[in-house]
Formats: sequence, structure tokens, C-alpha cells
Amino acid sequence: MRRLDINCFAEMSVFVRVVEDGGYTAAAKSCAMSPSAVSKLVSRLESRLGARLLNRSTRRQLLTPEGAAFYERCLTILAALDEAEQEAAASSAPQGIVRVNCNVDIGRLYLLPLLNEFLEHHPGVSVEVYLSDEVVDLISSRADVAIRSGPLKNSNLVARRLGETRTLIVASPAYLEAHGTPQVPSELAAHNCLGFTFSQPVMEWGLREKNGEAISVPVAGNARVSDGNGVRDLALLGLGLARVGFCQVEQDLAAGRLLPVLEDYLPAVKTEVHAVYVGQGGRLPTRVRVFMDFLAAHLTIR
Repeated sequence: MRRLDINCFAEMSVFVRVVEDGGYTAAAKSCAMSPSAVSKLVSRLESRLGARLLNRSTRRQLLTPEGAAFYERCLTILAALDEAEQEAAASSAPQGIVRVNCNVDIGRLYLLPLLNEFLEHHPGVSVEVYLSDEVVDLISSRADVAIRSGPLKNSNLVARRLGETRTLIVASPAYLEAHGTPQVPSELAAHNCLGFTFSQPVMEWGLREKNGEAISVPVAGNARVSDGNGVRDLALLGLGLARVGFCQVEQDLAAGRLLPVLEDYLPAVKTEVHAVYVGQGGRLPTRVRVFMDFLAAHLTIR
């Protein structure tokens, strides 16, 4: 039987704060404790478990494999405790902050316009949205939910499908008039292809031959931007070809401000969009669960 003088939930809560805040000092502020007390608590926890949970350095603490597994279980247990307390309370209305990381275009076009309705339905919840086209780590960014497009890597993230979109290559009429319209993928080598600051040093665009064979085409350009909306803006200015999501340029295509190219060589498979969260098999806090349910019911991506 577990000793009653060990406050396991308090230990778990402090350990989670050390992981998510990035160190003892920051966690101490969150927990209203001294850094030395936080350090002693984690050391006592490691001694009781018989396993090192964190590798200390002068700047930050990194999870060991055992620490990462224990962290995931802590999240599950603390979420279940939070859920139980809310269900037992006189009012079971969800409360707290939901932190969401989302790429710029989906956030701007789909997520942000829905927030007013969500917040009206759940007045006890507030939402913090961080827009970035870079794939962030949910733990280090302290995000509850991330909305991501593209194939998901094997991980401890739980995914909920929100829809799918497709990508295409576009350019302004002025650019195509000045530089010509590429007819086959190999002709991309002669064009200025706009890219992203966070992509790999050697840019490649995934296309397909007319027989369906997948190909990767090296491309190059003289301008890169940190998000898709910036790439769209450069394309509208006539700087080059841009590979973007359909949702991002739908209105520009309808108005003729941008024109599609190489449509016969674009992959037929659409890109799936998911909402992901940490905690394989665990129960979500109510505030996160109602947000995920709302997204699944109201977010329509194409």
C-alpha cells in the first residue's frame, strides 16, 4: 500500500511544471516554491522511483527516456484528476485556458473566425492561439492542442482528423508573361521558386509524372518567408512561383490575381489536417475536450 505521507499528486504537478516551464527556477515561480525546494522534491521523487527523470545542465533540464514516459503518465493522471474534480463540483462547466498552436493560414482563415462562437458557448474558457508555420513541440511550447497539416509521424500524440486540403503551384499573370509558364516539372529549374525560411536547405517540391509516379523536383529562389501568407504576397507581387494551399489562394484564383501552373503534375492525394494533443489513451481536461469537440463539429477545411 502506498504511504499516506507521500503527496503523489503534488509531486507529479511540480515535476510537470519543471518539464513544461523548462527548469527549476521557472517552475518554482509557477508553484510558489523556492528553486531549492523544487529541486529537492524532484530528487526525492527520483530516489523513490529508483530512476533518473531529468538530465541536468546549466541552462535546462532534459527528460530521460524514463522521465518522458513518466511525464506522459503524469499528464494522464492529472487530467483525470482535473476531470473528476470538475464533475464533482456543483458546476461542471469547463474552465481554464486552452493553448492552441496552428499554422498561419488555417488559423487566420478557419480557426480565428470560430472563436467568438466557441467562447460564447463556454464563458469559463479562454483561448490563446499561437500562429506559426513551424512544427512546434507541444511539450516545450506548453500547447494543449496543435493543428497540423500533412502526414503525422509516429509519436505519443493523439490525432483527430479535421479535414483535408490540397496544394498547388501559382504565379501572377505578370510573372508568367515575363518569364513564361512551365509546362513540365523540369522547367521549374529556370524559374524563381519562392520558399519558407524553416524548410530544408535544398528545396524540393513533391510532384508526380503523368503516369502517377511520385517525383521530387529541386527548386531554388531568391526569397523565403516564414509563413504561407507571406509567400502568397510575394507571388501576388510577381516575384516568382509559389507552392501554397488552395484555401490560401482560393479568392485570388477566382479573381485572376494568381494562376495555377503544372496542375497535371500535382499529387492527387490531398493533405489531411489534424488536431493533435499529448496523452496516448488519457482523458482530456474538460476545457480541451470541449474545444476539440467544437473543432470537429465546426471546422471545415478544403
